[in-house]
Amino acid sequence: MELPLDHFRLIGVSPSATSEEILRAFQLRLDKTPDEGFTYEVLAQRSELLRLTADLLTDPDSRREYENLLLKGAAGLDLSSNREVAGLILLWESGSPKETFTITRKALQPPQTPALGSSREADLTLLAALSSRDAAIQEQEQRSYSNAADFLKEGIQLLQRMGKLVELRKNLEEDLVSLLPYRILDLLSRDLSDSQSHKKGLGMLENLIVKRGGLEGKNKSEYNNYLNQREFESFFQQIKPFLTVQEQIDLFLELQKRGSSEAGFLAFLSLTAIGFARRKPEKLFEARKILKKLNLSGLDSMPLIGCLDLLLADIDQSTARFLSSSDDKLREWLDNYPGEKLEAICIFCKNWLENDVLVGYRDIDLQEIDLDSWFQDREIQEFIEQLEKNSNKTLLKSKLQNQSNLKTQLSKKDISSNPDIESNNFEEGRLPFPGGLKKDEEQSQLIDENIQTDETIKNKAIEFYKYAIEKIAELKFNFGEALEKNRIFNKSPFLTYFYAFLILFAFGLGVGFFRNNIKKTSQEKEIIDNSLTIDKNKRIFNEVLNQEDKKNAFNTSEIILSEKINKKSFSVEELTNAAPSLDQIKYLINTWLDKKSNFLAGKSELKLSTIVQSDLINRLMKERELDIQKGIYKDINTNIEKIVLLTQTASRISVSVNLKYTEKILKKDGELLDEIKFTPFLKVKYILGFSENSWKLVDFISGV
Repeated sequence: MELPLDHFRLIGVSPSATSEEILRAFQLRLDKTPDEGFTYEVLAQRSELLRLTADLLTDPDSRREYENLLLKGAAGLDLSSNREVAGLILLWESGSPKETFTITRKALQPPQTPALGSSREADLTLLAALSSRDAAIQEQEQRSYSNAADFLKEGIQLLQRMGKLVELRKNLEEDLVSLLPYRILDLLSRDLSDSQSHKKGLGMLENLIVKRGGLEGKNKSEYNNYLNQREFESFFQQIKPFLTVQEQIDLFLELQKRGSSEAGFLAFLSLTAIGFARRKPEKLFEARKILKKLNLSGLDSMPLIGCLDLLLADIDQSTARFLSSSDDKLREWLDNYPGEKLEAICIFCKNWLENDVLVGYRDIDLQEIDLDSWFQDREIQEFIEQLEKNSNKTLLKSKLQNQSNLKTQLSKKDISSNPDIESNNFEEGRLPFPGGLKKDEEQSQLIDENIQTDETIKNKAIEFYKYAIEKIAELKFNFGEALEKNRIFNKSPFLTYFYAFLILFAFGLGVGFFRNNIKKTSQEKEIIDNSLTIDKNKRIFNEVLNQEDKKNAFNTSEIILSEKINKKSFSVEELTNAAPSLDQIKYLINTWLDKKSNFLAGKSELKLSTIVQSDLINRLMKERELDIQKGIYKDINTNIEKIVLLTQTASRISVSVNLKYTEKILKKDGELLDEIKFTPFLKVKYILGFSENSWKLVDFISGV
C-alpha cells in the first residue's frame, strides 16, 4: 500500500528540522499512543514505523538520499501489508482524516476485505469510524456542511454493514442530526444555477419544520435536543434571505395547511411582497384573505389590512381600518398627527413595507419604497378601475336619477368576469367597516343591472378620477418630503391642500359618487339626495383651505426651533411630537451632548430623564464615578456636521450623525493627560424610542 505521506509528516516535523528536533518529536509520538481501542499488535507496528523514520532522518547519509528522492518527485510511502493499518493510523494522526477514511473504507471492501473477526478488521473498522468523524469536523470548519454530512453518513453505513461499534455509530448519528440546519444553509446558499442542491435544501427544510411541528415547534422530535425554539428562530432568519419570494409563499402555504398559524402570517407577508414588488395587485387580495382568517394572539390586523386597502386605492376603508385598531398608541399618533390622516397612513404603510414586508427574499431588492410609482403604474390603474366597475359602490348616477329606486339584483356575471376578485372579498372588502353588510340587508343593497346611468356624467367622473391619480405623483404623498427635507410640505399651502382635496374628492367621486344612504322600506329604498354629498365635499374643501394658518404656525415653530439649536447651551425640552422633524431630533441629540459634556466635566448634574432612557443615564453616571475615582475629568467639545434619517416608525427612529468630536482628559489640577480627536468626523448612529408619550434617546453606536 502506498500512503500519501512522507517521513517528515509521518513523524510530525518540518523538512528543515534538526536531528535533535526529530528525536524529540519521535519520543513525543511514542509517549502519545492512541487510546481509542486499537489492538496491541497494530500499536506495536506504529511504534516500529516511527522508529524506522527517526533512524532514517537522523542519519545524514540516509536523510540526504531521501531528500534527493523527494526533489526528484518521489511521493508517498510504500508499506508492507503487515504495516498498512499502522501507516493509516499515522496518516490519520498527521491531520489527514479524509484521505485516511477513503483508503480505510476501500480496504474494508472486497476483494481486500479482511478476515471476519480478525484484529485487522477490528482496527480498520475503528479507524474508519474515527476518521469519518474527524473528516466531518474538518469540513465543518471550512463551512462545507453538506460534505461533512456525507462523511458521517458513509461512516454510519460502514459501521452498520460491519455490525460493530454500536455506541460510536450512535455518536455519528447524533452528529448527523445536529448538522442538519447547517446542511440546509449550505445547500440553499449556493448559486441558484445549482438547482439540484437548492431543491434538495428546500425539501430538507420543509421536512425539518414538519417534524418539529410547524414553525412553532409543537412536536417533540429528534431535532429538539439540538435546536430549541430560540435557536430555530435564529436559524430560520438566516435561511429566509436565500429563498425566493415564490418559494416562501409555497412553503408557508403548505405549512399553514398543516396547522401552523405563524406560517399563515408569513404567507400573508410574502404574498404582499410579491404583490407590491411585481405589481400584482391580485396577490394583495390573497394576502388579505389569509390575514382575515388568522387568529394569532396579540396580532392587531386592522392597520395591516388598512395598508392593503390603501394600496388598492380604498381610502375610506383604509382609514376605517386604522381607526379600528386595538393599538391605543397608533390611534393616538393618528389623532395627533399634524397633517392629514391620509398622509399619516401613507407613512405607516411605507415604513411597514420597508421594514416588515419587502425584506428577507433572494429575488427582491427594492432600494426605495415608492408609492407614487405604484399608483402611476398603468396596470395598477387598470386593475383598480376594473375593480371599481365590479363594485356595487361605484355606479355613478346623475341628478336626474336621484328619485330612482334601487332594486335587488346584481349580475353574477360581473363577479365571474374577474376571477382575481373572490366573492367574499367583493362583498366585504369595499363595504363600510366593520363586517360588511348584514344578511338581511344584502338583497336591498343590490343594484339592478338594467338601471341606465347618465353616460356623460359617468365619463367625466372617470376622467377626473384618472387626473387625481396622476396628481398623487406631484404630491409625493407629502410624507416623502417630510422625511427627506425636514419639512412637511414642499408646495404652497393652498396648492398642497387643494391637491389633498382633489384626492379625497376624486376617490369619493370615483368610488361612490353621490354616496347612497339607504333607508329600508317594505320593498325598496329611497336614495338620499346626492346634493348632501356635494355639500359635504364643499365643507371639506373649505375646512382644508382654512388650515393654511396651521401651516404658517408650523413654519413659525420650526424657525423658533432652529434658533434654539443655534444657541450654545441647550435646555431640556421633551419631544412629544409623534412624527418629529430632523431639526427636532437634532435638537434632542445636541441637548444630550451638551448636558453629557457638562456632567463629565463636573460642571452640572445630569437631569435628562425626560429625553434619555434610564439605562443610558446610568451608564453615564458610572463613567463619571469611575473618573472621580481616578481623579480626572473630561473636557468634550462636539458639533453635529450632518444628520441623516435612517429609519422611522411609530415607535422607533434611527439617525446617522457626522460628529466633530474632541475629548481632553485632565487631572483635577488641569494637567492634560490625553487628547482624543476624530478627523474629519466621528460617525455615530443614534436610536430613539417612543415611550410615555415622548421620544427618548435609547442608545448610540459609534463608528457605524
